[in-house]
Amino acid sequence: MRIVDLSMPVSEHFRWQPEIAVKGDKSAGDQFRVTRLATTCHGFTHVDAQAHFIDGAPTIEATPLEQVVGRCRVFDLSALEANTAIEPAALAAADPGGEEGDILLLATQWDLKRDYQTRQFWTEAPWLTREAAQWLLELKPRALAVDFPQDYPIRLLLDNVRVPDEEHVTHDILLRAGVTLIEYVVNTAALREKRLLLCAAPLKIVNADGAPARVFAIEGDDR
Repeated sequence: MRIVDLSMPVSEHFRWQPEIAVKGDKSAGDQFRVTRLATTCHGFTHVDAQAHFIDGAPTIEATPLEQVVGRCRVFDLSALEANTAIEPAALAAADPGGEEGDILLLATQWDLKRDYQTRQFWTEAPWLTREAAQWLLELKPRALAVDFPQDYPIRLLLDNVRVPDEEHVTHDILLRAGVTLIEYVVNTAALREKRLLLCAAPLKIVNADGAPARVFAIEGDDR
């Protein structure tokens, strides 16, 4: 069995600017060292609840673990270049095959091409077309995991540009249909298998529309 960490470290970042404060110094005789974290629920590697995009929809604590833990198939999209629109044909060519209810992981290895701590990671990434999102929905997955900013408008958010909801295609098509989104995983280049077990359990934050998650893959467990 092999465990591969797919989580983006929570640390200083220009986009989300987390506040990480440490109280207590063991070397000075304090009994405990305690860290306080203040950050968005939609930064770094995280899971979206339907409430993130749909008024009145379930919040993150209602997400069943069965939705984000289970068998997963990996789409190797590492040959994609920057600023590429991902169409259904590219997804079909990369699909290793599987069953309804699989978690689908789109692995572009984008973090090897652009540093996620830079603006270019967000503004030069590939993105999914509406037709591609519809094609993924037809596979009837339980969740979709991505290692790149998957909707074109995500890059526009850096400049506070708002576009119609339907242009956020994975949110409008997949999340609206009950397919959980697992966003901004990293280190997919370390994966060796096309079928594996994925765990993307979000923090159980009551009334939140998303939550950070420690996402990892388990390979070689003879599922």
